[in-house]
Amino acid sequence: MIEANRPLGGADPAYLRRLMLFLSVATFFEGFDFFALAQILPSVRAEFGLDEAGVGWLVALINIGPVLAYLLVRKADVWGRRPVLTLTIVGYTIASLLSGLAPNVWLFGAAQLLARVFLVGEWAVAMIYAAEEFPAEQRGFVIGVIQACGSLGAVVCAGLVPLLLKTPPGWRMVYFVGAVPLIAIAFARRSIAETRRFREQTQRPAARPLTHIWGTPWRGRVLLIAGIWAALYVCTTSAITFWKEFALAERGYTDADVGRSMTIAALASMPLTFLAGRIFDRLGRRRGAVVIFTICSASVVACYTLEARWALTTALVCGIFGTTAVLPVVNAYTAELFPTDLRSDAFAWANNLLGRLGAVVAPIAVGAAAGHVGWGPAVAATAVGPLVALGLILWRLPETRGRELEETSALS
Repeated sequence: MIEANRPLGGADPAYLRRLMLFLSVATFFEGFDFFALAQILPSVRAEFGLDEAGVGWLVALINIGPVLAYLLVRKADVWGRRPVLTLTIVGYTIASLLSGLAPNVWLFGAAQLLARVFLVGEWAVAMIYAAEEFPAEQRGFVIGVIQACGSLGAVVCAGLVPLLLKTPPGWRMVYFVGAVPLIAIAFARRSIAETRRFREQTQRPAARPLTHIWGTPWRGRVLLIAGIWAALYVCTTSAITFWKEFALAERGYTDADVGRSMTIAALASMPLTFLAGRIFDRLGRRRGAVVIFTICSASVVACYTLEARWALTTALVCGIFGTTAVLPVVNAYTAELFPTDLRSDAFAWANNLLGRLGAVVAPIAVGAAAGHVGWGPAVAATAVGPLVALGLILWRLPETRGRELEETSALS
């Protein structure tokens, strides 16, 4: 184990490389789990006898998990980043196993809700780790790489799921396989130390009331960033989750066809996704957002309106890239624009508790609409979300590229 007083930051490049690898591997499972639900949803729907509206309600129930992750993420300002990260990794491993054992749709939904609590908690703390430990000139790149590893998880999932669906346990095997590597990660976390910025605080925050941040000067910024997250999640949580339903029902794909298209698209999007962080570090957060958010919106429309298989697969490449690449810039802003003693609390409020409401409401609306107009028009309409988020960024958020956290948190 690394000593508690070991100097971190740019003085120890070897540790930073290990830290980036650890955070990337842990975040890999965020992409794996997200893509897993998208791929097994028709099988779950058939086994439990759900209609379109029922599918929408199930996804909405599961998406309450990231909202409840608020309770975990905010504790990282009190307990420390490392203890919360450890708890989330172990908790997700257990919840994934429970998902595979669920005997009915209610217990499956509950297990997946719990899995998302821990999974999104881990993802949020991983982003805070990256923001606090890496030099300013590398921050966007590192956050982008860690987020891109979620796409790598999606690639692996896309390739594995068609094979796992043919095993005797069927879709349940996806969750058994997905939980195994996380057991190793739970042990590997022992080599990860607390962040330097958290350790060096002169006054550690004590336990606070849930509403503490609303009595600080940062309350307006929390609301603004929450609005950006909510607008994004309206689109990004629906775009990939319902694509298999769309392809099977409205384009006549088979399970194998969907698996091939998703695997090709996920693989082809990988190089672009890993470059997203570089884009934000080179162009800046604001100009980079113009490029990526526009691609995201346009590609989601294309994913649900085009007819030819090659065109749809090409659109899916851009869709996976766009829905993944929009996240690093907002992750960076959420971590950069608040002081260390409020960073986790602000992230929890802006992303988990308020922003994720978009991820809860959207599947219900999309599922209800799909029963009347089909999956294509219902999901394509959500593409307005990234454009709304982009407008809020250009209207109110400052440029933070290349600045240390102590400086960016003071920007107005």
